[in-house]
Amino acid sequence: MSHYDQRDPRFRALIHPNAQLRQIGSGFEWAEGPAWFPAAQMLLFSDIPAHRMMRWTAETGCTVFREHSDYSNGNTRDPQGRLVTCHHGLRAVTRTEHDGSRSIVAGSHAGRRLNSPNDVVAHSDGSIWFTDPTYGILSDLEGYRAPREQDGSFVYRVPPEGGEPRAVITDFTQPNGLCFSPDEGLLYVAESGSSHDPDVPPVIRVFDIAPDGSVANGRDFARIDQGLPDGIRCDAQGNVWSSAADGVHVFAPDGVLLGKILVPEVVSNICFGGPRGNRLFITATTSLYMLAVDAAAAGWPPAH
Repeated sequence: MSHYDQRDPRFRALIHPNAQLRQIGSGFEWAEGPAWFPAAQMLLFSDIPAHRMMRWTAETGCTVFREHSDYSNGNTRDPQGRLVTCHHGLRAVTRTEHDGSRSIVAGSHAGRRLNSPNDVVAHSDGSIWFTDPTYGILSDLEGYRAPREQDGSFVYRVPPEGGEPRAVITDFTQPNGLCFSPDEGLLYVAESGSSHDPDVPPVIRVFDIAPDGSVANGRDFARIDQGLPDGIRCDAQGNVWSSAADGVHVFAPDGVLLGKILVPEVVSNICFGGPRGNRLFITATTSLYMLAVDAAAAGWPPAH
């Protein structure tokens, strides 16, 4: 149990005490954006400053999936099993078709360029939701330094039929990771503004989602006590798993901290995957880790 920090008895139902935290990849500059693709039994993730996307499979380990990735960050799988990616360099969200061709899902709002799309999730209705903080335009490390054209850093929704992204949440300093509850009635969003402003609380907020895709009733869900929340995921029981400076923090649906998975590097993001969905993949600074857990992603098993 050396890599676990239990805070609530409910935590034991989500972990395997003897499971080993395995480093399955290393040597990255800043690993981010893991997404599992069941059809290919592969994990895709970004190495942002290295300007590339990586692939991991149990057979081949880590290999390069895409060079010159336009400083890709967050990735997800849409209902058709296609790759959807946020790019700091393009300042856009793209979709990769099954034949390998790419198209722009969102690249502007109100006639102006986006900041630097960061993380993305796909709703079962086909809409695409993404966050747009300024990290990719603050310097040349993870994108291209440029002035901000938007009035703020917003959370956007692209409707199922495509078209102009709509700003659905506009009161974050730097919105980052996001995920849906199992019934897709709730949207969780990480506030990572404390990365540059210590007065911004490192919290995960939660919103109610209406049938038309609008959100309301935003409130604080949980606070990270080490570092800040970056990538987040919801499991099939409604627990929220969040990245943090000391590992992965797991919160019950009522916001209570159940426990932590301690990781030797700062964690950027996480996702569930593996043949049965019960492997937690962790991108953490220079490495990729994997841990067997007794949980699976909301919506598992996926259709694609």
